[in-house]
Amino acid sequence: MSRGLSLRRVGGAWVVLAFIAGVLSAALWLGSVRAWDRHLSRAAAAGFTVYEALRTGVSPGNQISITPLSAVDATTATMGDFARLPDTPRPAYVTNISILIRPAQPTDRAVLTLGIVSDELVYPISDIVARNDPIPAARLGQVTRLLATYCSEPIIFARYADKPWQRVDGTGIWGCTSAPPDLRVPAAIAAIVALAALLTHVGNTTGGFENFAQALRGRRRFGGPESYDIEGPTELQNIVAAVNSYLQAERAQLAQRAMVLSGVSHDLGTPATRLRLRTALIPDDALREKLEADIDQMTGMIESVLTYTRSEISAEEPRQLSLTSLVDALVADYQDTGSPVSIRDQAPVIIEGGASVFMSRRGHSMLPDERRVLVTARPISLQRAISNLIDNALKYGRRATVALETDAETATIIVEDEGSDYAADDIERMMAPFQRGENTVNIGGFGLGLTIVATVANQHGGTLRFETGDKGLRALLSIQRN
Repeated sequence: MSRGLSLRRVGGAWVVLAFIAGVLSAALWLGSVRAWDRHLSRAAAAGFTVYEALRTGVSPGNQISITPLSAVDATTATMGDFARLPDTPRPAYVTNISILIRPAQPTDRAVLTLGIVSDELVYPISDIVARNDPIPAARLGQVTRLLATYCSEPIIFARYADKPWQRVDGTGIWGCTSAPPDLRVPAAIAAIVALAALLTHVGNTTGGFENFAQALRGRRRFGGPESYDIEGPTELQNIVAAVNSYLQAERAQLAQRAMVLSGVSHDLGTPATRLRLRTALIPDDALREKLEADIDQMTGMIESVLTYTRSEISAEEPRQLSLTSLVDALVADYQDTGSPVSIRDQAPVIIEGGASVFMSRRGHSMLPDERRVLVTARPISLQRAISNLIDNALKYGRRATVALETDAETATIIVEDEGSDYAADDIERMMAPFQRGENTVNIGGFGLGLTIVATVANQHGGTLRFETGDKGLRALLSIQRN
């Protein structure tokens, strides 16, 4: 068995890696946010510069160009048809905004009129218009900041009060090419990838433990290997090694028990035979019959103990079988010997077919009886358990009725007697080894029948329980189907 890494070391390494990934993601995110804040602040400051240039006519700087429009273009701009001006983006989306310059007279308002032409969108200026900022330059700064928020190449046509129309080109500051790279999405992706890798590792590690637990749960039903070898961390492999040691000790213990009991059965066979021969020579018929009964009881008890031990060892390999056919054949065997055993008829399983263009009604078919209930089980053990229930029903009642109920997960064999004086609680106390009822003198047995049935039910992932039926006591043997 290969040795794996310790969960403590691997967990510590993943914590360190997750911390580093988180720090890097946070650094990328915060760095991108700060870069965008600087970019937007620079665009807002450019709005102040443009305002002063329009008001005073001074040069705005190298990255901003302000040029007057020709008379024809100025007329077009005055009409508000900015999309028809030359050298504007195509397609052209126009955003109009007016900024109050100074307190207006009742009949005269001095404003800064702007026509923003973009190839991407009409800018949402409602928040800027709604603000009551007394400084016009600050409002223009808010406009240029808004332009920098979106990745586009806008051109501004501006007219300060009664001055001529000017073309303002500041894409070097608020255009898309001047925007810093937005690393927030890569930062989020890096954090998600790191988290996904961590969760995947955790899922794979816990999956190893879960797979091993499922293998152990199914071992009693379906058997298993001599030992398990599961790749995984050191802690899991230590658990596997401990379980393998336990299974080896359990197999040795059961094998020794079976060997001892088989040896006892073999060793008692010769004396029992001699006792039978010597008993046959006894002239007293009553004494001879009593001795023969004691010998039969002794040998029967030994065989019952051996049967119980074999059921515990469960050496039989499980396979898929038709439970319906198994029950029908077993009931037929009892009926052939004249035993009052019957089987309760089941309602036929009807399968509805699909619709057809050639038929007005859907077709119907019945599922064959021999394929109705399929289970994965040990047939000999299961047959022995059902036989024990039927034998008990015949011993303690006048007759036995067998039924079969199933669902998607389980199959239940129901054996109901008729006229039994026992209650369900009394029978459940007799499921312990060598526990018998009060009428042991009149009814033969050794007190291991129900114990064997409960053991077989446990091996098949099911249970054995009792309840009061319509006519007598009802035994319900439930097993897992798959």
